[in-house]
Amino acid sequence: MKVAICGAGNVGTSIATDLAGEGHEVLLIDKDVELVERLRSQLDLTLVAADGCEVSSLDAAGFASVDVAIAATGDDEDNLVISLLSKQEFAVPRVIARVNNSKNQWLFNESWGVDLSVCMPLVMTALVEEAVSVGSLVRLLQLERGHASLVEVTLADGSPAVGVNIAHLDIPRDATIVAVVRRDRLVVPRGDTVLEPGDEVLALVTGQSESAVQSVLVGD
Repeated sequence: MKVAICGAGNVGTSIATDLAGEGHEVLLIDKDVELVERLRSQLDLTLVAADGCEVSSLDAAGFASVDVAIAATGDDEDNLVISLLSKQEFAVPRVIARVNNSKNQWLFNESWGVDLSVCMPLVMTALVEEAVSVGSLVRLLQLERGHASLVEVTLADGSPAVGVNIAHLDIPRDATIVAVVRRDRLVVPRGDTVLEPGDEVLALVTGQSESAVQSVLVGD
């Protein structure tokens, strides 16, 4: 798989190194010429000094043959432009964008060519909430361009789901329970799995089914 990463900062370089180590063909782009030259002697992958916000630069770098594009700069405006060009000008099948400011998260959608956005401040907030919240639904990750989410609920003693078989829960058709963590042990959910207080229940939900799943696992 050919992966192009725009932004050779700590985030972009780390992603590039990991992907190259997994055997992927990696193209790392940054407009800082001195940084690119410095990294050439450190990284065993293709580096290009170019502006990812210019169509001609991306074309010269070989974006027409890229399978995945990652906009990983430290500037949200640049990441949006890179995403849009990747999708509209080069029809890159999968575009992933880094969100630096959580207030800009709403912009990173399919209108800007973004298939998946990753906002570390929001991820860290969700992980903190997941660690301290019992009886609350916590959204861990957005998927499918924001149309689906991975959510987590730690079941409280009074949860309506406690003592009930998963098969008997009124889970909507467009949602599913994908895992249960019980006393630090992963339980693969089956129809006859009975939920217990303290279970960490992970579910995939759509925007339409999230409130219904919350009602089932948390209560009204």
